[in-house]
Amino acid sequence: MTTQRLDRITINPQQMAGEPCLRSLRIPVATVVGMVADGMPESQILAAYPDLEAEDIRQALLFAAEAVRERELPLLTGT
Repeated sequence: MTTQRLDRITINPQQMAGEPCLRSLRIPVATVVGMVADGMPESQILAAYPDLEAEDIRQALLFAAEAVRERELPLLTGT
């Protein structure tokens, strides 16, 4: 994984079926990444989830980027 520490990402099989969450909160990384992908500004995400901090959003994106790097994804070719 990344050389940067992802100390805000937690995975607990007893919480949210083991889905990666932020700081043991019941806020999945995928939810936050999806909000960013939908174009939601950081301030709006933080307003929607008052327990989150800006660093949580940054680490969620780093975690998602590393997860994609570790997989082979099928890409469509332009043929």
